[in-house]
Amino acid sequence: MWGDEDDPEGTIVLRSTEQTLDGRWRIKEPARRALSAREMRECALDAGDLVITKSSGSAFHIGKTSLVTNDVARLKPCFSNFMQRLRFGERTDPRLAAYVLNCPTGRQQLVYNSNTTTGLANLNGSVLGDVIIGFPPLSEQRAIADFLDAHTAKLDTLVSKKRALIDKLKEKRTALISRTVTRGLPPEAAHAAGLDPYPKLKGSGIEWLGDVPEHWEVRKFSREVRIAEGQVNPETEPYASMLLVAPNYIESATGRLLSIETAAEQGAESGKYMCRRGDVIYSKIRPALAKVTIAPNDCLCSADMYPLRASEHFVNRYVFWLFLSQQFTAWSLLESDRVAMPKINRETLGELRMPLPPTSEQHAIADFLDRETAKIDRMTAKI
Repeated sequence: MWGDEDDPEGTIVLRSTEQTLDGRWRIKEPARRALSAREMRECALDAGDLVITKSSGSAFHIGKTSLVTNDVARLKPCFSNFMQRLRFGERTDPRLAAYVLNCPTGRQQLVYNSNTTTGLANLNGSVLGDVIIGFPPLSEQRAIADFLDAHTAKLDTLVSKKRALIDKLKEKRTALISRTVTRGLPPEAAHAAGLDPYPKLKGSGIEWLGDVPEHWEVRKFSREVRIAEGQVNPETEPYASMLLVAPNYIESATGRLLSIETAAEQGAESGKYMCRRGDVIYSKIRPALAKVTIAPNDCLCSADMYPLRASEHFVNRYVFWLFLSQQFTAWSLLESDRVAMPKINRETLGELRMPLPPTSEQHAIADFLDRETAKIDRMTAKI
């Protein structure tokens, strides 16, 4: 059910987007629609109902099944057109049915039958009716559901604690980067590098940057960093065999390349930029994601990215870490809000004023951050 129009005071209509892949509810900003009394009556959801995604362009989402809990039922919601309500009789515990339908045995049946029966990723009554599920007596169903509720709750608590710890490590990582690229090395590291551990600070004259060490300069981006121009055809050699870096291959806020393929392997067709080994590659779209990396070899990058090559005054690795700082991300978000689509254009980036430590200090900062973030990453990987 979807109704005729949006209504801020209308009935909540739950969609597949309110379900996680494992069937949990994630109701943050649900749609509210103007429904008739008949529509509300026919599509109402009560505690104990199951709601299943019956149509989706992705096999991962087909068959997602969520149990309507008392908390969800209190919202007095209805279900949308691409979902189906399942309501069981007294001989079935719906909690167990939800566990079965969300486990591989249940989901694989739904995905297989949806493809082979209809030719499209769609579930109908016949497909749902053909799912084979073994149900023990009701008392045993309840015992199994109680057991799974208790043990999954323990696992959820453990996962939540681990996620909180990972989030803290991510915050520590970002804070370390942000402080170091704008204020210099921590005292102990500065002393070890032969630098002043406690340099005097001065105002940079730049709102997003704040105070910087007194011996640092501030330079305009366009004077010190070249943004590559001119694109190549990724369908012709030697470009087709070159690695192609795209935003979706870069981990947000870390600079890590998640995987990499050649232009031919990615089926690239439109023009790409050439990058040299060691160039900084920055994604100009959706700057909130902070996607930047270092070219691992001579390679190509997407037209949605900028290949950046610093002058002799700047160290590419220092520019890379600067672009991962909170301060730069905040600046890029502010600038991207000025245009219809969130992105940083060449002119805007060219006007950026950047902190410029001596090159030897830039190398020391980059080495320090390489080393210290690697330690944090190893700690994160062990969680």
